[in-house]
Amino acid sequence: MATQKTRFGLSCAITTPMRDGGSVDLPRLVHHARHVLAEGCDSVTLFGTTGEGAALGLPARTAMMGALIGAGIDPARQIYAGIAAASMNEAVEQARIALDAGAKGLLVAPPFYFKGVSDEGLYVWFSQFFEKLGASARNVVVYHIPSVTAVDISVGLVQRLKTAFPGLVIGVKDSSGSYANTEALLKAHGELAILVGDERQLAKAVRNGAEGSICGLANLVPGLLRPMVYEGKDSPVVNALVDEICSHPVLAAVKALVGHIHGDEGYGAMRPPLEALDAGTRKRLFAAFDSIKQAKAA
Repeated sequence: MATQKTRFGLSCAITTPMRDGGSVDLPRLVHHARHVLAEGCDSVTLFGTTGEGAALGLPARTAMMGALIGAGIDPARQIYAGIAAASMNEAVEQARIALDAGAKGLLVAPPFYFKGVSDEGLYVWFSQFFEKLGASARNVVVYHIPSVTAVDISVGLVQRLKTAFPGLVIGVKDSSGSYANTEALLKAHGELAILVGDERQLAKAVRNGAEGSICGLANLVPGLLRPMVYEGKDSPVVNALVDEICSHPVLAAVKALVGHIHGDEGYGAMRPPLEALDAGTRKRLFAAFDSIKQAKAA
């Protein structure tokens, strides 16, 4: 069982603030990263699903890493980087940007364009990816999010990868939404850092050996999530917040709420083809969010 010192902990799948025209708003990114770290996150994960990572090119990734490091955020302790690409060369370049800048590790999604791929095909892809990175590769969390990638990361594939690359593959982020799948990963790979994407399943998973979470709700309420990660405490408030957010387009809702907590609606901008919530929807979402949080205070 991981101790508080060694466990993966709570990483914020940080949103990517956008300017009009789709460029990244680096000052807002820095401000928000400092906020979530101060409020209880152990690290931030750039370029994940919540961060619209698959829509971010290499120059944007380089600039974002540089902005956080320049602001005094320690990459070796506090930054993971998401990798999401259909092209092997693109995936490798994304990883090199992060690793060369000193990032602690990588959250690596499988290639997602071709469907119906086999475990063997995925094993070869990951193997080639690791081999191309060479000695610089470190601390890889394999990302299972079939609702987005339409690719399954099986228990058997994880077994092959951890056996072939011991010490490199350190964990799996399970965003399948299936607790049965998380449980299977915990039973088969308890020595790895099994991380939970759905915050509603987090406390139960931690009680059964999970090491934490990389999640979108950490943008908003890291203080509520921390006892779930470190003590396995259930939180009806967190469950209610997730239910409310999931009743809207999730990424747009999280970004709108980031703007709400900072009092700055500029945080809510999306990069096309994604769209921001309209004013009426934002108003209803903010009222529900505040009401749920006030119930916690009461």
